[in-house]
Amino acid sequence: MPIQSLLDFRDPSICKRLVIKIGSALLVDATGQVEAEWLRTIVNEIATARELGIEVVVVSSGAIAIGAKKLDFPDGGRRTLAEAQASASVGQIELASVWSKLLAERRLVAAQMLLTLDDFESRRRYLNISATIRRLLKSGVVPVVNENDTIATGEIKFGDNDRLAARVAQACDADGVILLTDVDGLYDRHPNDPEAERLAEVRGITAEIHDMADSESGSGVGTGGMTAKLLAAEIADRAGIALAILDGRPENPLARAMASQAGTIFVPQREDSGRRAWIGGRMRFNGSLTVDDGCVTALRDGNSVLAAGITRVAGNFKRGDIIQVLDVAGREIAKGLVEYSADDVEAIMGKQSGELEAILGHAPRSAVIHRDHLVMM
Repeated sequence: MPIQSLLDFRDPSICKRLVIKIGSALLVDATGQVEAEWLRTIVNEIATARELGIEVVVVSSGAIAIGAKKLDFPDGGRRTLAEAQASASVGQIELASVWSKLLAERRLVAAQMLLTLDDFESRRRYLNISATIRRLLKSGVVPVVNENDTIATGEIKFGDNDRLAARVAQACDADGVILLTDVDGLYDRHPNDPEAERLAEVRGITAEIHDMADSESGSGVGTGGMTAKLLAAEIADRAGIALAILDGRPENPLARAMASQAGTIFVPQREDSGRRAWIGGRMRFNGSLTVDDGCVTALRDGNSVLAAGITRVAGNFKRGDIIQVLDVAGREIAKGLVEYSADDVEAIMGKQSGELEAILGHAPRSAVIHRDHLVMM
């Protein structure tokens, strides 16, 4: 049974594997130093979870913020890509050292994993990530994951560790994700508004829920914001993983949130297979297909993308690529593994199945994107 409440996150019969993400604003102070005493309370909570039988993976921000202060870079080291990468190179050493030291105090071994968006977009590398994390957990190790900002560019970058945490949770088949941040959940309007109310539970992320989000990071240190957290919740939801946004500012934040029932939990509404969850979590694409309203209706009824319903082809994709499916208004309605190259789709779009062999010169495949390789958004 999937997680249904905050208390379920500390029940090993329900939550056997947990991903905890910690934002830069919590972990690094204004002088660029790690909040070691606060972090020690988090480590104690990780150790308690391990004693209960819950495996824990950490996604830790903070490397750029730490390195920028050491290098005396302005704007948190994010003024240029080169400064961000240099900051990460310096900060990651210290960040890993702190995690290793504090976990060792509780007789736990830390493992560092630095990953990029490309690592998750490649099916082979994604499966390697999954295997590595599972093996580390089986050995009693606490993996500490961060984006590899020393090499990541705009094209191969998550841009926030919220979505990274959700993808890590997918890869290791976690039951829950906890995002520790500097707010205590999702509010129906900006939290500074005196009439704002916190949502204790969300079942299904709708356009109305997205409208509540603030896309900016409140601290000026991180790169997330509530929009990124909602996108992470959508990624988790596709794999049947619950996600909670909790206030990480006090010491022992997990225990405090559980005791007070403060925070927002996103209860999953679907549970795609591992491959479908991977497809649904994809963030980069070599192209897209635009389909007509009839095709949209057919897809929502569980059908495949056929050539007859395609009105536009964009990009330079090849057979086997994961691409987007858009409606006539340009909204993403699905992602899927395409059975034809972009040139072939352009040649057959709008055509009926009986016409395809004459156009292509060979027997056509059953669909442009088969329903077994299609994930609705």
